[in-house]
Parts: sequence; C-alpha cells; structure tokens
Amino acid sequence: MRLANDDLAAAGLGPHLVSLEILCFHAQQAAEKALKAVLIDRGIDFPYTHDIQELLTTLEEAGVHSASASREWNRLTRYAVLTRYPSLGGTLTVEEYRTALQVANEVVRWAANQTARRGSNE
Repeated sequence: MRLANDDLAAAGLGPHLVSLEILCFHAQQAAEKALKAVLIDRGIDFPYTHDIQELLTTLEEAGVHSASASREWNRLTRYAVLTRYPSLGGTLTVEEYRTALQVANEVVRWAANQTARRGSNE
C-alpha cells in the first residue's frame, strides 16, 4: 500500500507541474499497486499485468468483491500504456486527468480498507 500511496501522491501533483500523461500513468499505477496489495494481503499470487480488469477478476475469483468496482476502475488501464506509446492514446484532457485521479483515490481507499479489515481480524 505504501507504493500505491506514493503513486497516488505523484498523480496528485497536478498539470501545472507534470504532464497529463505522467499524472494519469501514476493514477493507474496507484490503482494497480493497491489491488496487488490486497492480493498479497490475502496470500493470492497475482498476475504480472497492468490490466486492472484482470486484477479485479483475480480478486473476484478469490472471493474478494468490490461493490463499487466498475468500468471506471478498468479505464485506468489505458494509462499504463499511454506513456510508453503516446501515439496510441491521443491527447489527454484535464477532465480525463481529474477523473483518473478520482478513480485512483477510490481504488486506493477501497484497498486500504480491505487490508486494514483483515489486519484487525487476525
């Protein structure tokens, strides 16, 4: 979770300091690492992937469900690739960045609650 929170902090720096592509990349990374933290917390091997949906599917198959997980969470996946291959994604907008940051915050909060709950139950 520490790494997820670090990426979330980087994503929050804002477009006045860093490009939208880099900010959205860090939003995706925060979500990815947060989901992997839940998998690690549960002792579940995780796939080496940047695909948020694949991570969510792995969690669901292990019985870990999120009522709030939606296509919004999965939309972050594209930002894992966008900075590596900028020609694939077109130009990002500030609104897309704000949405990515909001979604990443949601995922990280959810994951923090999941790992905290388990820690208090053991």
